[in-house]
Amino acid sequence: MDQSPTITQALSAVGPRLKRVRTARGVTLAALSEATGISKSTLSRLEAGQRRPSLELLLPIAQAHQVPLDELVGAPEVGDPRVRLKPHAVNGNTVLPLTRQPGPLQSYKMVLPASRDTPELCTHEGYEWLYVLSGRLRLVLADHDLVLDPGEVAEFETRLPHWFGSTGEGPVEVLSLFGRQGERMHVRARPTRRTPASGT
Repeated sequence: MDQSPTITQALSAVGPRLKRVRTARGVTLAALSEATGISKSTLSRLEAGQRRPSLELLLPIAQAHQVPLDELVGAPEVGDPRVRLKPHAVNGNTVLPLTRQPGPLQSYKMVLPASRDTPELCTHEGYEWLYVLSGRLRLVLADHDLVLDPGEVAEFETRLPHWFGSTGEGPVEVLSLFGRQGERMHVRARPTRRTPASGT
């Protein structure tokens, strides 16, 4: 089947791009072969443009380098370049993911309703960063009970018991950065209230 010039050009650029990504990270062919299970000769032929790139080869390479597949293929941007956010509701909150690629940190815009005003403290591994866009944010962190106004920032270790929400005066808009544990607790699942063990 004949390929369009655009596809042919994109495929011919994969090999040099693979080599640039690998050398920029200081990774040898031998080390990449060990990480992916792909032979050194196949990797060498891919980089030289003598082997046709396929998903079976590119996916483990992208995983080994921890980069999105698009970075290896160099897929051109098409259509409208604007990012169309898709908000979804989580336990009455509106959550808009802002990060487009996987990684250790994810960013979200969150709109917390005025009704989210009853603290339900939780703990988990990680670190959290909050920036108040509008409204007044109530943050309960261990023994602290704080109110943040627009433009104020809070950052804290999430191993401390914490909760954030509205003061009850109105909705709050915040930008939030956190890792996978924070994403699971605040974006995907409802935090459960933890009661102290007796005798502590």
